[in-house]
Amino acid sequence: MSNKATFGSKLGLIAATVGSAVGLGNVWRFPNEVHENGGAAFLVVYIGCILLLGIPVMLAEFSLGRGTGLDTVGAFRRLTPRKPWWGVGAISLLASYMIVCFYMVVAAWTVEYLWRSLDGSLYAGITAGTSALEMKEVFAATFADSVQSVASPLIWIAVVLAINLFILLKGVKGGIEKMSNTLMPLLFVILLVLCGVSLSLPNASAGVDFFLNPDFSKLNAGVFVSALGQAFFSLSLGMGILVTYSSYFPKKDNLTTTAFSVSFCDFLVAFLMGFIVFPAVTSFGLADDGSGLQSTALVFVTLPQVFAQMPLTQLWSALFFLLLTIAALTSTVSICEVSILFLQEKMRFSRVKSVLIVVLPLLVLSPLCSLSQGVLSDFTIMGKNIFDFLDSTTTYYMLPVAALLTCIYVGWIVPEEFFRNQITNFGTIAKRVYPVVRFLVRYVAPLLIISIFIYQLI
Repeated sequence: MSNKATFGSKLGLIAATVGSAVGLGNVWRFPNEVHENGGAAFLVVYIGCILLLGIPVMLAEFSLGRGTGLDTVGAFRRLTPRKPWWGVGAISLLASYMIVCFYMVVAAWTVEYLWRSLDGSLYAGITAGTSALEMKEVFAATFADSVQSVASPLIWIAVVLAINLFILLKGVKGGIEKMSNTLMPLLFVILLVLCGVSLSLPNASAGVDFFLNPDFSKLNAGVFVSALGQAFFSLSLGMGILVTYSSYFPKKDNLTTTAFSVSFCDFLVAFLMGFIVFPAVTSFGLADDGSGLQSTALVFVTLPQVFAQMPLTQLWSALFFLLLTIAALTSTVSICEVSILFLQEKMRFSRVKSVLIVVLPLLVLSPLCSLSQGVLSDFTIMGKNIFDFLDSTTTYYMLPVAALLTCIYVGWIVPEEFFRNQITNFGTIAKRVYPVVRFLVRYVAPLLIISIFIYQLI
């Protein structure tokens, strides 16, 4: 395309790319993965997965996007014309759109809970005499009513889609970059405030100990696979997002430092979430109540129980759901951008037309995902409702396949000179880093991804 859009500043580039990676995977999914997989032992493995898998795959995707300046399908077509490798980009493109269909639903839940925190209706009926068991039942029923109703989810999905539409129509600099420059600093401020509040609670040290003191006897193959899966999810690997965003990078950008900066900030958000969640739930004796800390129950049932027992309930509740709303928006906007850039590059559509083609069908598709957990729950695909089918199919199959093939493609198919030039900026930087990165992309990352599939087959 002529007049290719780019990010306007280094700060904007980092903020936007961090925003594309930081999202629901960090705030919504990470605490559950830590709780279900051995606490601090999982955290240690997860850090290793970021270093050995996350950063190498990120650099592979960055090199494709920045090196070609094209969308996730066009990048493969440009480097290997008349060969079927463009299908790797097509998998990422399809996976990203499948993900955004149900991500909009989760985003709608968060916006609804933000609103209900602000007006106090979320805590209506909760008094000083309400027992912990009664509170749990109240919040579980509240969430069930919200999910299983027809009107409420549709209204909040429409609100979320309208916000996404507004941001995306503003373009790369005026929309995505401006949103990221505003929301990402706000996200970190809220994280730090909530960390301070959580760590000041009685018996918070028990939660910190669970999160930071590893018990390596809990490690098994399942923990390693879960950590690999979380690395995919939290860093947005295999979704086409990193290829898409890096196509907006200036040619002089240092991809290696950008990848480390993005990965560090992404991990920091997840790490701080641990300091918010675990001290809070252990302080009020909710960590081992028999229900576990499943992602949805944790955010919409367990944490409201925590806030209800704290002074300034509405304030802390509103801050947390604002945090989650920011994470949701940065996720949905970046995922939509994958398809938008494809339409602009491949079909030569205008920005406005591309945005409308991507967003408007979600007025139907996302409500279907929502209703599949309620009135349409009897309609299943391979034994799963629509929401769960899209979630499991993309997370456990499509994203790892796309990332594996991307590593093979960058490590073995494209000319080595292309990858070296992108990592070293044509020999001017990171010369000693490049051999390590290439080894990780060629051998280590593919072997780790293949291990996921072997474990699932076993």
